[in-house]
Amino acid sequence: MKIGNPLFHGKREGREPLKKNLFFTGLPGTGKTTLIRKILDRLPTGLAVSGFFTAEIRESGNRIGFTVSTLDGQSGLLAHVRIGGHARVGRYGVDVSGFEGLVLPSLEPGRAALYVIDEIGRMECFSKAFCKSVLSLLNSKAAVLGTVALMGGGFIAEVKARDDVDLFEVTLKNRDRLVDEIRRALMDRQQ
Repeated sequence: MKIGNPLFHGKREGREPLKKNLFFTGLPGTGKTTLIRKILDRLPTGLAVSGFFTAEIRESGNRIGFTVSTLDGQSGLLAHVRIGGHARVGRYGVDVSGFEGLVLPSLEPGRAALYVIDEIGRMECFSKAFCKSVLSLLNSKAAVLGTVALMGGGFIAEVKARDDVDLFEVTLKNRDRLVDEIRRALMDRQQ
């Protein structure tokens, strides 16, 4: 059964309607992931949402890696200082196969009306299957709400340059306002 996209139709307060793919970018620590979580908390219950979040792993105050957690409650390792191999970003080795096994099922087309992708960054882009899945979702009728690295070429730049993507740079000054602005726009599109 195909799920329709109840979120994205109509205009908000006389402005151009938001595009169906909404991404946040900005410096680390500005609250991009928290922003998405707050928006999700304010959306109607019963809306089919799928996807994933990433988070830092800290030990004695130092960042040593990153986890990935799907919206349906599964979690695993994305990257860690103790992972070896060729897939590396700085001092972190990336568990590409573990990431794919966990995340790709949550990005299957037809699963949801809204997909959360946190984030499209250098670590995630080691997975060609992930990039292919993201492209499929961006080209689908489903809405995408995500984060994308502030810097980076290749797939990162490609996503940010798409005509069907609205990109918002999150700062400490605008992050709280963006929660309600995006939530209102999403709610307006349901009507």
